[in-house]
Amino acid sequence: MAFDDSSVAPEFEQLKALRSRLLQLHKALLDAEKDAYEQTHGPVRNRGEYFQLVVGHEWFSWLRPMSQFIVEMDEVLMAKEPQPVEAAQQLLQDARVLIKTSETGQILNQRYEALVQLDPHIAPLYQQTTALLTP
Repeated sequence: MAFDDSSVAPEFEQLKALRSRLLQLHKALLDAEKDAYEQTHGPVRNRGEYFQLVVGHEWFSWLRPMSQFIVEMDEVLMAKEPQPVEAAQQLLQDARVLIKTSETGQILNQRYEALVQLDPHIAPLYQQTTALLTP
């Protein structure tokens, strides 16, 4: 089933709202990790250095799946050709898995869990993001 421009499927509207909120959560997580990085390694000198750290340094590697997911959302939402509603449905399902915190002991999940629970700016963004995904 193809996405019809004249009648926007609710899944695409939900995906647009999710993208906006996920961008805010992603930025807050990046900011928190930058602060932690700078406490350990000293100040990041400029945006170019920061960008290189985000895309290449192990410290920020746990955030890359979220970055890549946002790109996937953009590809569907900004495609020139109409996208099937199933594409939006799949992204919404993938988002539920992506942003879910876990106590499995995995280091990446532990960092995410700690920031969601402890950072007063991240916790409400996380709650708002997950609220958009509640069936």
